[in-house]
Amino acid sequence: MRILDAAFAAFMESGYSDTSTLEIATRARVSKRELYALVGDKQDILISCITERATRMRPQPADILKPQSREALERLLETYGARLLTEATHPTVVSMHRLAIAEATRSPEVARALQSMARQPNRTILEAIFLDACAQGLLSADPADMTEQFMGLLWGDLMMNLLLRTVETPSAAELERRAEHAAKALLLLNPS
Repeated sequence: MRILDAAFAAFMESGYSDTSTLEIATRARVSKRELYALVGDKQDILISCITERATRMRPQPADILKPQSREALERLLETYGARLLTEATHPTVVSMHRLAIAEATRSPEVARALQSMARQPNRTILEAIFLDACAQGLLSADPADMTEQFMGLLWGDLMMNLLLRTVETPSAAELERRAEHAAKALLLLNPS
């Protein structure tokens, strides 16, 4: 959507606090009245920017089958992990994280929106996968603990390096390998 693209560009250039709705409307070539009617105020626009990208990370309900074996659970974690990494390492998403960090003092709503609209929903899905796996006897540890373990194994220091621009965005094959290693390691750390 043209308005969200214009808003994102303005946020990245000027910061969230210093970006006005007039600037967004001007960049998007719409009136302020139209901007408010279509998307809402600046915080609504920010949430729309984050939500639009975050929905790509989350699997659809049909994608999450209840694994009947540890091997099937491993494949599910590999697939989910690769999808999460692919979307979250996209330069747009990394830029949004940089924005949240830069605006943490002046506009904490950026970080809160990122946490509630992107990070937490993905953790909730992962925890539900582990809860189901425990119910089926495939795992026996605390689902919340396994969620933290898997995210740590999946990410390592990749996001920090991307935020600092010390590495390039990894290739799809590299992200798939990372997800595969994280899934295998999690299952080794958590027997049934």
